[in-house]
Amino acid sequence: MEQKKIDRISELTRKSRTPEGLTAEEQTERAALRQEYIRAVVGSLDGQLSNTVIVDENGSRRRLQKKEK
Repeated sequence: MEQKKIDRISELTRKSRTPEGLTAEEQTERAALRQEYIRAVVGSLDGQLSNTVIVDENGSRRRLQKKEK
């Protein structure tokens, strides 16, 4: 996610804490930006975990497996 979008999330959050608050349009924009940020973080974490290797006490290596829901 671009730093510009992260800065915009922060800006909208600061504005929401002021007495004037956010307009309905700004609330919608903030919600959309937050969802995009969450998807980016989860995607990054998923990528890191898919490249993680477990080494046991015998020295064998294995990749992490995804859990079934």
